[in-house]
Amino acid sequence: MTAHTTSVDPLKTYLAFDESRRDGGDDSSGGPGDDAGDGVSHFSGAPESVHTRIRDRVEELRPELARLAVDLHDHPETAFGEFRSARAVADLLESHGAEVEVGAFGLDTALYATEGPQEGAPHFAVVAEYDALPEVGHACGHNVIAGISVGAYIALRDVLGDIGGRVSFIGAPAEESGGGKELILRAGGFDGVDAAGMVHPGVGDTVSPVYGPGTSGVRRIAVTYRGRAAHAAMSPYLGLNALDAVVTAYQSVAQLRQHILPVDRIHGVITNGGSAANVVPETASAVFLVRSTEIDTLDILTRRVVTVLEAAASATGTTADIDLDFEPAYLPMKNNIELVKRWADHLRDRGREVPLYPAHARQGGPSTDMGNVSRTIPAIHPALGLGGSPDVAPHNAAFAETTVEPAAVDALIDAAVSLAGTAADFLADADLRDAVRREFNYRVRGQVE
Repeated sequence: MTAHTTSVDPLKTYLAFDESRRDGGDDSSGGPGDDAGDGVSHFSGAPESVHTRIRDRVEELRPELARLAVDLHDHPETAFGEFRSARAVADLLESHGAEVEVGAFGLDTALYATEGPQEGAPHFAVVAEYDALPEVGHACGHNVIAGISVGAYIALRDVLGDIGGRVSFIGAPAEESGGGKELILRAGGFDGVDAAGMVHPGVGDTVSPVYGPGTSGVRRIAVTYRGRAAHAAMSPYLGLNALDAVVTAYQSVAQLRQHILPVDRIHGVITNGGSAANVVPETASAVFLVRSTEIDTLDILTRRVVTVLEAAASATGTTADIDLDFEPAYLPMKNNIELVKRWADHLRDRGREVPLYPAHARQGGPSTDMGNVSRTIPAIHPALGLGGSPDVAPHNAAFAETTVEPAAVDALIDAAVSLAGTAADFLADADLRDAVRREFNYRVRGQVE
């Protein structure tokens, strides 16, 4: 597919972005019902006896959850190839009485389990990931995510009789690439779900703030330039150099970075630059990722990059085949603050400090397809550090090793208890559910009730 765009002046959109940040930013409060701004939930939630049972149950599961995290770490599988990993997760769930559908939603490595009334009851989905990265394995900690979500789901099943409602486990493949959650959304996997949550590993002892930013959205662009081959020494003037087009595009994108928002990101790789130095390359290709914190600025920036790619073709006499969104776009994450406050309360009960606001101004960030879920239903995606060195960041092989250390297991248990507690509060407390819904309608849909 060749994309065609017109010149874009981003000034109006960027000025609007600046104005929103001067007014406090989109995650500075929970919207309706958050007048106090103290980061503490003021709803009753589930009875303390329920939370005691959740804590005890997750602690009982500690050895099994730790073994699962280690097993996935030792056998990493990448997007849509997580057959062994999905089976390991399903086996653990089934060993505790869950009925698990493997190959759910038309995806071979997706999982689904549910407990509770099919109609008429509040419904919370615990979301899991278990895909790894090429070469560096579980350097994003999805093995820990799987353990967190399995522990939370099993504990929730055990207390449903006391709080009512329905809980589901959605095992989503292909977060690192492929957009598994977006595909599950399209297949109806989140239909009838009232709220969803998962927890992501973080760096060192960090904990994501209550009023922190969500993730950036990301769109992916693949471009192939087509020129004309020629002998590079005897008749280069007869050639049209596709590699020159890629290099021109890459350098132009690099120059564009000076004129984008500080929180935005563009990065790319050359995937094909020709095969022989004495042949003018007939084809060459590259892939670019475009990230921004808002949907409108993501659209603006994507169109600017596409314009650059087309201009590189014009400059070199080649043609450009541009494949925009060759994988599903990931939308910026919009954490539901009412749910995050419940999560933070439970995490504080585990002895961890939860900041209200980020310690530093945001300078860009990663992306997740959980953002797509958060734009459809209320959802949370908080982060909890695994206790490793603060200098070891995700997507580094050293980070993968931190995911199986004792401190990481402690974080896994704390996260599972806190996620299950948040879900139990949501299912048990109608006033909390109403606040979650009103905040979602306000911050995501722009509706004030």
